[in-house]
Amino acid sequence: MTFEFERKTVLKDALFEGYGLHSGVPVSMAVRPGDEGIWFRCGQERVRACPESVTDTSRCTMLGSISTVEHLMAALAGCEITDAEIELSAPELPAMDGAAAAYVAGLAEACNETIGRALWPGLFARVFAQENGSKIAIAAGEGHWKFEFVHESRWPFSQLYESRAVHEAFASNIAPARTFDFEENVPLIQAAGLAQGLDEKTALILGREGYVNPALFDDEPARHKMLDLIGDLYLSGTPIRFLNVAASRAGHWLNVRAARMLWEAAKIECR
Repeated sequence: MTFEFERKTVLKDALFEGYGLHSGVPVSMAVRPGDEGIWFRCGQERVRACPESVTDTSRCTMLGSISTVEHLMAALAGCEITDAEIELSAPELPAMDGAAAAYVAGLAEACNETIGRALWPGLFARVFAQENGSKIAIAAGEGHWKFEFVHESRWPFSQLYESRAVHEAFASNIAPARTFDFEENVPLIQAAGLAQGLDEKTALILGREGYVNPALFDDEPARHKMLDLIGDLYLSGTPIRFLNVAASRAGHWLNVRAARMLWEAAKIECR
């Protein structure tokens, strides 16, 4: 079964300013109209948002030398923007709200326009990626996504977030979910010079028996993990409304592996 969809870009520049999520370096970013897919540019480097461009997944998703692209990629997926030129003053995206809601708001203000149509040929078989108990299963569908966040040895042990129409729920139910970590990891993160662009309002800290700072959702970690998954899988270019996805314990490395499998299984034809 073939799926047809509109190719969309922003109507005008969407401008963002903040601090790199890990580096804390001031950065300005412009999401500009485009017609060649999604591309990131910093200085002389211009890199396409696709699985083949991924260079690191240790604590974020990096394309070439440009890091922490997953939250913006998720926002683009949720707003169903297929084409854009993204220009940065520094090689890490701004942390903004630690999630994707600020990106969604900025993209909505910039509006969008249709620049053509595209065909996604669907999947002849399920895409399945698995590694050390983590797994992602993808099939052609209608946007039914679920993510199981699991940590056996400490609170919150297990959370499941599920959306039967992820493209409709994204802006209100997924985009606001912030990045998080466990309370005992915070000194190590600080010692390593990471997460310098975050604070108690833009990151959620998980204590031994509950959240250290106020959560936006009871299951905010599971929702944020789905946000990351959406952003990473959108490297394949596949609209999220055409996929049914079930994931458990997955992180950036496995997300990108699944995106690469999806990219290779079903190429999009632009018109």
